Amino acid sequence: MQHNEPLMRALAKLVTVNQPDRIFFVGEALVGNDAVDQLKSFNASLVDFQNNPKPRLIDGIILTKFDTIDDKVGAAVSMVYTTGQPIVFVGVGQTYMDLRKVSTEALVNALLR
Repeated sequence: MQHNEPLMRALAKLVTVNQPDRIFFVGEALVGNDAVDQLKSFNASLVDFQNNPKPRLIDGIILTKFDTIDDKVGAAVSMVYTTGQPIVFVGVGQTYMDLRKVSTEALVNALLR
């Protein structure tokens, strides 16, 4: 999506017109460090396509397929470090009921294994 210019222009226009309370980046945990590049491109597109002197960036991150990555959480930490924004939810299944708040303790334990 972040490389689809017409789609990102439309998203930036939605952000400008609707002034949402929060903007979340939703990405797959499976892609590893590519997620960091996707996130950077997404934020850059938001800046480039908003006609606003103070463009909005993401407010948080949602990672899907988090239950499939075992101990490979380094990309998640890199995403937080790169943006300064938290991982708000992780997806561990197929439905909205499968969204979980991030357990910082579980993340740190996975890194230290």
